[in-house]
Amino acid sequence: MATVNSLPNVLTQFEAAAERLGLDDGTRRRHLACDRSLIVSVPTLTDDGGLKVFTGYRVQHNNTLGPFKGGIRYHPDVTLDEITGLAMLMTWKCALMGLPYGGAKGGIPCDPRTLSRGELERMTRRYTSEIFLIIGPDMDIAAPDMGTDEQIMAWMMDTYSMQRGITVPGVVTGKPLLLGGSLGRGEATGRGVYYVAVEAAKFLGLSLEGARVAIQGFGNVGRTVARQFKEEGCRVVAVTGSRGGRYQPDGLDLDRLLTHVAEGARPEEVPDGDRITNTELFEVPCEILVPAAVAGQVTEANAHKVRARILAEGANAPTTPLADAVLREHGVLVIPDILANAGGVVVSYFEWVQDLQFYFWTEREINLRLREIMSQAFKRVHAAGEQHRTDLRTAALMIAVKRVTDAHRLRGTYP
Repeated sequence: MATVNSLPNVLTQFEAAAERLGLDDGTRRRHLACDRSLIVSVPTLTDDGGLKVFTGYRVQHNNTLGPFKGGIRYHPDVTLDEITGLAMLMTWKCALMGLPYGGAKGGIPCDPRTLSRGELERMTRRYTSEIFLIIGPDMDIAAPDMGTDEQIMAWMMDTYSMQRGITVPGVVTGKPLLLGGSLGRGEATGRGVYYVAVEAAKFLGLSLEGARVAIQGFGNVGRTVARQFKEEGCRVVAVTGSRGGRYQPDGLDLDRLLTHVAEGARPEEVPDGDRITNTELFEVPCEILVPAAVAGQVTEANAHKVRARILAEGANAPTTPLADAVLREHGVLVIPDILANAGGVVVSYFEWVQDLQFYFWTEREINLRLREIMSQAFKRVHAAGEQHRTDLRTAALMIAVKRVTDAHRLRGTYP
């Protein structure tokens, strides 16, 4: 699955919310302008003694509500436009969830699977050195994203700390526990998707006992979502990875699937059910559909084939604006990305707070706080949708954009 540039869709969604809010042209332009976009050269020594020169990006969209916050993405399809769109989404996501953050995003166009551990470390450390002047625990806090993990975050934290001469755990989140990471961080995004889907099911009067769930993307988020829904009594009937997956109408043997994947197998290689493509996944009859892979997967071309009651966006920008309209016509309740997958940044915030205090919470405390925040956020968005007679995406964006607009007004314009 190739990623799709999310910027045009993000801009379209913003304009829909801005129109509803009646924002003037100056306010709109301020929201759309990024505070800073940095492009850096990342020369990296290869294991054979050669030199590769990568390009690194860090886009800081808006810090009106607090320090910039956003992930680092290593993927061949990374572009400045894509990173810009994702940074903007982070601003709205943090504002919607009531977090004291602005949005940022970073990345390097590369395939991390083709790099050795040593090459990956050298590239990461050089990239961190190049963006050193614009990151920090009170300035811009990085986190894992597609193609990066807690080890990448550990290298970033160490590189920043070496240049500062002190240990600074709060410069990144999603770190290993030993270095100041938080319990529950790895499962936070998937848990958040599950929590808001449960609230949506209550709203629809939909029983989750025996409900069918289909998941596109079986990485960390997809696997966590699958486990959570299974514990709720749901049947996970279909999962796919980048090359397809498996479908079993009565429910896949999730334990066997998870075991095979943990041992290095791809979802389509598991001997259970029928093989399906990522395209076919969206046609699977189910109550809950979770796109948890990459952007631009649900489009005008396939949205009319979706047979779910609830579509919970585990990925960023998986649904295009034209697809949103089709899904709405077909009665599919879409839980937008800035709400559905916000669990990751919520627990990243918890991790940052714990790092600043040097005091850490139990996993039970973290999960309870996360569930409360996600559930209350869904209720706010649903109430706003009812009040303004609009879909959940527009309602969520209206809440987020208004919050940033109000903060702009309160702070004023310097000088």
